[in-house]
Amino acid sequence: MATRTTSASFYIAKAIESIQNIENLRYQIGPMGTILESDSIDVINSASNKMMDTVHNLGIMRVEIMIKIDSRRDKHVKMEEKLESIKKQMQG
Repeated sequence: MATRTTSASFYIAKAIESIQNIENLRYQIGPMGTILESDSIDVINSASNKMMDTVHNLGIMRVEIMIKIDSRRDKHVKMEEKLESIKKQMQG
């Protein structure tokens, strides 16, 4: 994101606000990115577009979105369950 300053938190907050009411979408904000979770790739794409448009509409001319998809068909696992699985494997 090409902002006027080195801070992006305002734009990230506005982008997240824009997707808060999308049905069938969960999100988790992290220090270096936001995880979007849905059983529909169309919902993920729609949310990504909405966030991008929101930031553009705030006057930012260049926005970068990086998408990493984890698709699984053997079972449904939520983001919290993935973290718990890792913690169980850690010693100490």
